[in-house]
Amino acid sequence: MKVHQIQVGTMQNFTYVVEDDDTSEGILIDPSWDLDQIEQVITRNNLKIKYIINTHHHFDHTLGNESMKKSTGAKIIQHEASELQNDITVKDGDVIKFGNSELRVLHTPGHSRDSICLIGSGKIFSGDTLFVGNCGRIDLPGGSAKDLYHSLFDVLYTVGDNLTLYSGHNYGPSAISTIGKEKTTNLVMQKRTEEEFLDMMG
Repeated sequence: MKVHQIQVGTMQNFTYVVEDDDTSEGILIDPSWDLDQIEQVITRNNLKIKYIINTHHHFDHTLGNESMKKSTGAKIIQHEASELQNDITVKDGDVIKFGNSELRVLHTPGHSRDSICLIGSGKIFSGDTLFVGNCGRIDLPGGSAKDLYHSLFDVLYTVGDNLTLYSGHNYGPSAISTIGKEKTTNLVMQKRTEEEFLDMMG
C-alpha cells in the first residue's frame, strides 16, 4: 500500500491518495483544496480511484468530494453518523477493500461524532482524532472531550506501536509519526484518568 501525502489549502490539511501495490486501484482520503495536485498524482500513477473516504464531515476534509466524484466516478464513504451526502456508510469494524488492500474502520468520536480512523498494512489514517504532537479540537458542534478520551485510550492506544501515523493536518514537528512515538512524546497520549484528561482539555 503506497501513500501519497499531499498538503493542501491554507489550513495545513493533508489529502491522501492511497494506492494498492498489486493493482491500479486506489482511494482518496479527505479531498478539499488544490484538487489539481490530487488529479496529477492520480494521473501520474495511472490510478482508478474506487472510493473517496472522509475521516469526518468538516468542510476542510470534504470540500472536494463532489468534484473528485465527478472526475473519478468513485463512491463517497462516510461514517453512519455523518449528515453529509454520501454513497456508502460504514461503522466501527467495517473493512474497506480496494485492489488487494484493505483498511479497517475504527469509530473514534471526540473531535466530531462521525470521526473515523482507517487502519491497515502497518498504517493508520487518523483524521483529526490524533495529530503528530496533539489531538483535534473538541469545541466544535459534536465535539466531546469525554468521547475523545475513550477514542485515544480505549482504541488508538491499543492498535500497535509500530503503526505509521498519517493525520489530517500538518500541525506537528513532522509530517508523519508512529503510534509508539506519540505515546512517548504527545502530551494528549500520556496515560491519565478521564477526569484529568477533561481538566487538561478545559
